[in-house]
Amino acid sequence: MAIRAAMHQAGAAALSQLLRSDPPGPDDREMPCPCGQKAHYREMRSRRVLTAVGEAEFLRPWYLCPQCHHGQCPGDAALDMEKADLSPGVRRMLALLGSEAPFDHGRRQIQLLAGLEVTAKAVERTAEAIGGHIAQGEQREIQRAVQLDLPMVVGEPIPILYVQMDGTGVPVVKKETVGRKGKTDGQPAHTREVKLGCVFTQTTWDQEGFAIRDADSTTYTGAIETAEEFGKRMYLEAWNRGWVRAAKKVVMGDGAEWIWNLADQHFPGAIQIVDLYHARQHLWELTRKLYPNDPVSQKAWMKVHQKRLLDKGKIQKLVLALRSIDSTNLEVVEKIRTEAGYFERNAERMRYPKFRRQHLFVGSGVIEAGCRTVIGSRLKQSGMFWTVRGANAIIALRCCHRNARFENYWEARRAA
Repeated sequence: MAIRAAMHQAGAAALSQLLRSDPPGPDDREMPCPCGQKAHYREMRSRRVLTAVGEAEFLRPWYLCPQCHHGQCPGDAALDMEKADLSPGVRRMLALLGSEAPFDHGRRQIQLLAGLEVTAKAVERTAEAIGGHIAQGEQREIQRAVQLDLPMVVGEPIPILYVQMDGTGVPVVKKETVGRKGKTDGQPAHTREVKLGCVFTQTTWDQEGFAIRDADSTTYTGAIETAEEFGKRMYLEAWNRGWVRAAKKVVMGDGAEWIWNLADQHFPGAIQIVDLYHARQHLWELTRKLYPNDPVSQKAWMKVHQKRLLDKGKIQKLVLALRSIDSTNLEVVEKIRTEAGYFERNAERMRYPKFRRQHLFVGSGVIEAGCRTVIGSRLKQSGMFWTVRGANAIIALRCCHRNARFENYWEARRAA
């Protein structure tokens, strides 16, 4: 550690020399000012910047506009260090640490692994700033998609391409839930829903005919936003993944109405599949109402209604069977009505034998795992409460990293 500290000290000294600019020549003593006038060179100014090898000194020309008195240092912009006391390399490290773990944990990690002293607040601000910048870029791309100004993504034909969508609640600060109803009547909301989507491909299936997802083919996108806004986001991600090149297109979800509205609007003609395991869960909730504290009767009822009807895609018969149940319990009657309506609305999305014959997935486990790993593991830890802006920045950052686009983002920053 002592050797590392000495090497950092030597590296910082060498870097300070590299960052020591000369005064501008006679032809470079003026530059445009945002007000439209000319800013004039006044002096050389230095600042301290935390870099990957420690704190270094940055000496560069300073210009002042005599009209609006706005000062600027073009050297800061050239090195992507405008209004920042951290070098791009350090900001890149802090962004990754802040996206993966609590901010104070990131502070301790960079101190241990890189020997750099920063505050937890610096990790938070940096991660949210980078994530926010990524989110802004996504919004620009979404606006291009809305205006139908999308580049054609060339490549090999895709046998089967899947779009899966789901929602999961994230705890937020009180001001973000003002006027919103909670899950319990009379109680305020404590969370906001993150809508998360994923896109992946399938080329093969196993010897028994079960679908096999292509390795490393899954990409994610999501945010706390309206279904309308999320639909545009999901459409863009699917387009970038080659939606038009897919021979077979599939949209999967848990039966929520907003998912199928988006599927009809943005992915017309796609095969729509309700997750089999969510459908089974609906039956289990009903049987627990019908036979409370009677697991034997529950299993017997499920054997008939799940194994013989739901799993075999006989949804019309299942709906008739549910509506034929007689009960004097008003709560049970309402539950039967609700579940019968659920299965009736989604009947064509529950033709599971037909989907299996096509070697398609019938479970949305990929997006459910994404809700846990992309969202839950970072944003739903004990004691966490987010602003919508902060949560969306971290979500954008995590999706960018998991989609293997983080390095592309930094390359674009350097080229800008």
